[in-house]
Amino acid sequence: MFEWVSNPESWIALGTLIALEIVLGIDNIIFISILAGRLPANQRNKGRQLGLVLAMLTRLALLFGIAWIIGLVEPWFTVFNNEISGRDIILIVGGLFLLGKSTHEIHANLTKTHSTKEVSKYTSFFSVLAQIAILDIVFSLDSVITAVGLVEHLSIMAIAIVLSVGVMLFTARPISIFIKNNPTIKMLALSFLLMIGFTLIAEGFDVHVPKGYIYFAMAFSIVVEVLNMKLLKRKEKKDS
Repeated sequence: MFEWVSNPESWIALGTLIALEIVLGIDNIIFISILAGRLPANQRNKGRQLGLVLAMLTRLALLFGIAWIIGLVEPWFTVFNNEISGRDIILIVGGLFLLGKSTHEIHANLTKTHSTKEVSKYTSFFSVLAQIAILDIVFSLDSVITAVGLVEHLSIMAIAIVLSVGVMLFTARPISIFIKNNPTIKMLALSFLLMIGFTLIAEGFDVHVPKGYIYFAMAFSIVVEVLNMKLLKRKEKKDS
């Protein structure tokens, strides 16, 4: 199982896969951070950690069910000459869920109608975990398919998933705090989730959208927003 340890190419593959898993997990971190922000302050860190642990367990479960994943890629039926597989259905449903959730969050932030009281917080906590678990399946599906296509050894894929989630556990809290303390960044993050939702639906209908374009757009938007924030701070200092 670990015969690859003496092979330098396998270590390169492991490093590459860890980097890819972290990049592919960015949208997951954003979603978990926004949902955890709806929890009471004393539950947010726990919510983020459990959400990422759920993501890791989901990826490992899908990884060890490779035969099932391969079966999902096979066409189930045809709609308007377009073959629909189990993977396509999961992507479409997940995309619709993400669109609906992101739209609801944007509306709540714009209208300020949601309550911040800690009423029935345990229900809210498990509700947040349920939503994270649903999206973890969608986000993990492409991640695992990428891993299977890139690496041959199951143990390398499992190690890459565990280590990448470990890195995300350390970065999730500062990302969450940054998003919470900067409303414009939060709105930008929700817009990213809308874009990812549309992308998932498009891919469900076999319209491939290169992930590099999406991540570049996200990075570029964040850089521009950070520059705007710095300019506003300088202006405020001058005015004061």
